[in-house]
Amino acid sequence: MAVSGPVGIDDLLERVRAAYTRVDARSAHEAWQDGDALLVDIRYQALRERDGLIPGAVVVERNELEWRLDPLGSHRLPQAVSHELRVVVICNEGYASSLAAASLHALGLHRATDLTGGFQAWRSAGLPVVPA
Repeated sequence: MAVSGPVGIDDLLERVRAAYTRVDARSAHEAWQDGDALLVDIRYQALRERDGLIPGAVVVERNELEWRLDPLGSHRLPQAVSHELRVVVICNEGYASSLAAASLHALGLHRATDLTGGFQAWRSAGLPVVPA
């Protein structure tokens, strides 16, 4: 994604989101249940402690995301074995996760996406949450 000149965050989000299809909470849950997606929670610890966790989601701090999901990397998660891996990145409200998904695309994880509305949308949809 080439950007020429200064760009605001709203414009940047619009540009990166145009490169892939975002998913809603129910679609992400179904994809995870079907074994077709790895849910990755990038929220920081205080938010996880306050609001809880999504059962089955892998917690990866945002500053470690690329290292943990790069199939070629020496610090990858056991699940990160292919560039075909479908990853759904989840932040608190669906903003930081969009930038994270774009970064995963740059690593070749072309099926990476993010959850529209983030964890808050997941919880609002009545999907499972457990205490941290």
